[in-house]
Amino acid sequence: MDQNLVPYIIALIFIIILIVLLIIRGILAQKMDKGKIYIGNGQTIGRRDEQDDYFSTTETTHGTIAVLADGISGLANGRMASTIAVTTFIEEFKRLTTLKNLPNFFKDAAMASNHMILENLNGSNGGTTLVTAIIDNEGLLHWGAVGDSVIKIFRNGEFIAVNQKHIFESVLTERYISGEITQLEVQENPLKKRLINYLGYEGFKNLDIGESPIQLNRGDKVCLFSDGVYDTLTEVEMEKILSQQTPPYDIAQDIIKAVEQKRLKNQDNATIVILEKTW
Repeated sequence: MDQNLVPYIIALIFIIILIVLLIIRGILAQKMDKGKIYIGNGQTIGRRDEQDDYFSTTETTHGTIAVLADGISGLANGRMASTIAVTTFIEEFKRLTTLKNLPNFFKDAAMASNHMILENLNGSNGGTTLVTAIIDNEGLLHWGAVGDSVIKIFRNGEFIAVNQKHIFESVLTERYISGEITQLEVQENPLKKRLINYLGYEGFKNLDIGESPIQLNRGDKVCLFSDGVYDTLTEVEMEKILSQQTPPYDIAQDIIKAVEQKRLKNQDNATIVILEKTW
């Protein structure tokens, strides 16, 4: 072998080894990203004296859960109710050894939350809304909701509604559809935003649960909102921010910043949690 070629051969071998290592690194990175959920959140107290919204997220070997509760500001003990509800759902999720029976998990956690809130209220007024989203390792979205907090999927620049709000307006709308009242009567009813179901009262009817899990696509963002967000910003304003190619945390912070920039006189507590599927 020509000794003059040895340095070139060594360099070539080094380059080949480097390329192989980069390929292996890429494969490992893809495997690590499989099942990875990026999480973002943001919150503001608005013009309220107390922060009654509460939220939490956690990841286990089975999946990722986000829970958001909006303590009813018009009632006392809103903060207590929202904290109990979120904490109960998170702790019960951590105990799960499988995600095969999530409908029972949602129902049991909701009943346990309601019972615990009522015990702590001890006859006083109080309550909270709650929305929760679980993304399992197959990229399926499971959800539960009670009250007027909202879950939406942001996909391809647009929102997909997931849950229905438990407010009197939905009852009025049904009466309008059946011909009992006019659309104007629906719009002008002063009680249309009143909650008809929430955690923390004796007549709790259980939470809504998705009939079947929703298959998420790569890049889908599952968004949980309290009413302080969606009552302040339009869907167009939120869609513009969510379309940014930035991490979910930055997006959530930008949405809260947009809420605060409105400077509404009666701005409610506002909270957003985002779960982004990356594979």
